[in-house]
This record gives sequence, C-alpha cells and structure tokens, in this order.
Amino acid sequence: MGMFLRDDPHIDEKERQTGFCRYRQLLDSRFSRWWKINLLTLAGLAPLAAGIFWAVASTSLLALLPCSILGGMVAGPFLAGMYDALLRGMRDDPLPWRDAYARAWRQNWKGSLLPGGLTGLLAGLYAFMGMLLWTAETPPSAGTAALGLFSLLLALAVSGLYWPQLVLFDQRAGVRLRNCMLFCVRYFWRVMGAGLLHLGYWAVLLLFAPWTLLLLPVTGVWYILFLTQFLLYRQMDEAFRIEERFAAR
Repeated sequence: MGMFLRDDPHIDEKERQTGFCRYRQLLDSRFSRWWKINLLTLAGLAPLAAGIFWAVASTSLLALLPCSILGGMVAGPFLAGMYDALLRGMRDDPLPWRDAYARAWRQNWKGSLLPGGLTGLLAGLYAFMGMLLWTAETPPSAGTAALGLFSLLLALAVSGLYWPQLVLFDQRAGVRLRNCMLFCVRYFWRVMGAGLLHLGYWAVLLLFAPWTLLLLPVTGVWYILFLTQFLLYRQMDEAFRIEERFAAR
C-alpha cells in the first residue's frame, strides 16, 4: 500500500526512512492494522453520529446535548485506540496489533471518557450551529463565518495534540492542556496547517455526502489522523521525548 505509488527498489525498508519515504514506509508496513482498527473506530463513532444527526434533523438542542455527550463517551476509548495504534506505528512498536489495541483499551478507557464526551459535545454544537447558519433566512456575515471556522480550527488543533498525550503519558488534564498551548505557540504554523488539513478533510466529506461516505471504510478516521500526526510527530518527539521515554522502559 504505497498510496498508488510504485515502490522504490533502492530504498532499504528495514531502515527507518525520512520525509516522504517515511510516509510511504509507514503506509506499506502499517496500513493493514490501521485499516482494521479504523473499522472498529467507525463502529465506536456510529452512536455519536446517529445521535447528532437525529438531534440536528429534529432541531432539538435538548436532545443534542445528551446524545453528543453520551455518544462522545462511547467513542472516546475507540479514538484513544486509534491514536495509540498510529503512534505505535510512528515509533515502530513491534507488538502485534490485537495485543496493542487491547492494551490501549485497558490503559485508556477510563481516561478517555471525559475527553470523548467533550469532543462529542463540541462536534454536536458545531453541527447544530452549522445547520442554523445554513438554513438561516439571512446569510451569516463573513466575520461570523470566519470566527466560527477559526474556533473549529483551534478545537481540531488542540484535539490533535491532546489525544496523543492521553495515550502516551499518565498526566493530569491540566498538564496536557498546558502542553497543547505551549506546543501551539512554538509550532504555530505547523499546528495550524495540520488543523487546516483536518478541517478540510471533514468539510469535503460533509459537503459532498452521501457519496463521500463511501470513502469511510477505506480512509475513514485513520488516514487524516495519520497524516496530521505524521506532520507533527518529529516536533512532538522533540518536545515530549516520546521515543526516549519508551526506549528507557
């Protein structure tokens, strides 16, 4: 699986590559397990998606809040398992994927409930707000639309930094949030670039639905998370000493 690119016979796959060669190397070696975990993640996200869709379709904010929070809590451990699998691939962890996934669930399911609930709540609120703006008789001003998109971009950027810390380190939530803020300040443009990719990916899936939903079993959640984490991993490793800490274990 080289993302439709031919393999380079001059590259030694046993050595860790860099740059775009590393991207291809990870897809070649990890695609199968990431794809399988992606299907499990989609199953975990299904209650959240169904609850938000029902609440938005019925324009009921009272239904949206519990559906979003409870659906997000169900999805939390699945998202943690997906992030854990991706980061294990980044650091070339040799553990079989089933054992690694089971370990991720045991270690993170409790800690992922609250972040999952907050993630689900944000997803529901943004979906509801988007529906209101889309169906409003008076189109929103450019400033309102820009503010909403920027706040969503920040939420995606922080989420992409918070979840990796949750599955990698045993820390308090306040410490993780502080690390997110400091990392965003130090690598602002790279973090915003990764957030824009994340925002653009989901925007395309939603705007061109239902046809784009056929891509979910293939690219689903795993590919955009892999791409954004791949773009941030070297900086995250420098800031949090990921591989050094795991090597010391």
